[in-house]
Amino acid sequence: MKNDINIKNRKAKFEYEILDKYTAGIKLAGTEIKAIREGKASIAESFCEFSNNELFVVNMTVQEYSHATYFNHDPKHARKLLLNRKELKKLEKEVKNSGLTIVPLRLFINDRGLAKLQIALAKGKKLYDKREVIKERDSKRKLDRIKKEYK
Repeated sequence: MKNDINIKNRKAKFEYEILDKYTAGIKLAGTEIKAIREGKASIAESFCEFSNNELFVVNMTVQEYSHATYFNHDPKHARKLLLNRKELKKLEKEVKNSGLTIVPLRLFINDRGLAKLQIALAKGKKLYDKREVIKERDSKRKLDRIKKEYK
């Protein structure tokens, strides 16, 4: 089964310092997985939070499936993430004690056809860290231009 669905959260690496990554399954309705397979999803403004010892992804947008009837899903509702109990306890402890956050990085379809979400335990960057990243990116871009002109 060939699937090239790979929806990324490009802002995450700029806004947060990534500490640890996990791959989680997502509990979806039938029309949601069909819409994701069409590539009609976004995780740009989403985040993860705990509720009753379960992890949910909030603000993940999955557009309504075009060929569905009145059984269509709500585009922005919270979706349950599926992880091992040990991983859930570790993540919940880190979030409560350290003040870290859980951010979705990538939404993809695995080789078995299941939707997976790569999440990361992350620490928010300060404004001066973000400025430093921008300076490094600009200097690298200038160096690449100079190398290209030289060759």
